Amino acid sequence: MSRVKKLVRTVARAPWELAKHLFGWHVLFELRNKVLLGHTARALRRTEDAEVRRLDQGTFPSALVATVIATYRRPEALRAAVASALAQTVEDQVVIVVDDGAGLPDLPQDPRLTAVSLSRNVGIAGVVRNVGIRLTDSRFVAFLDDDNLWEPDHLERALDALTADGGPEAVYTALRRVLPDGTEKDVLSVPFDRRLAARKAFLDTNAFVARRTPDLRFSRIRRTPEVLPREDWELVHRYSRRHRVVHIPHVTVRYLTNPSSYYTEWQS
Repeated sequence: MSRVKKLVRTVARAPWELAKHLFGWHVLFELRNKVLLGHTARALRRTEDAEVRRLDQGTFPSALVATVIATYRRPEALRAAVASALAQTVEDQVVIVVDDGAGLPDLPQDPRLTAVSLSRNVGIAGVVRNVGIRLTDSRFVAFLDDDNLWEPDHLERALDALTADGGPEAVYTALRRVLPDGTEKDVLSVPFDRRLAARKAFLDTNAFVARRTPDLRFSRIRRTPEVLPREDWELVHRYSRRHRVVHIPHVTVRYLTNPSSYYTEWQS
């Protein structure tokens, strides 16, 4: 009887396994997310719109590239992230910190830096980042989480590729992943392949710099830690549908692999 049950189970799963082989599990799971959780995105779009209207006073500085840093209750790590963003060799840049309703710590006095707080804790990484994107009008946008750091040449290497004749619309560099004790785990450096991305997660927006287009927005679906794929994957996969994305195999990001990271504890 157990063999019969096993056979029935195998036959029943065959269409799902075939679909995963044809389309990739990330694609199928995101389709499921849109069906089951799409209603949460509609409600959060209204919240996002309201925050942008409240915060947009027409006073945000403009530059070639804007770095959006989303933060929530990590003051020391945030100050380090901001310092690494302001230390970039690219001068034509601005940095916008968006706090998810917890309150901002003291930050450096720098004309390139603007920091705002949402009126309440939203708990959705994509919405917090989208507010930052929409409050700027830069030609290019970069992203940095509050517990990660950039090498000083991160933006320079990205913009050299993006502004070259015939250059892509987006690039991502390599990441050096480190453990909480500071030891190096590995280096993540994978050439862009959209079909591979449908099956494996190798894209992270800490390394991603892109031209501003209507496609440059994060998913607003309410994603608990168990909901996969994450916002990073969804953004790059959707953006690459219409825009060319290229990998720069040079390490410019120090990425903290942290059990209490932005993703795993991003809850109200």
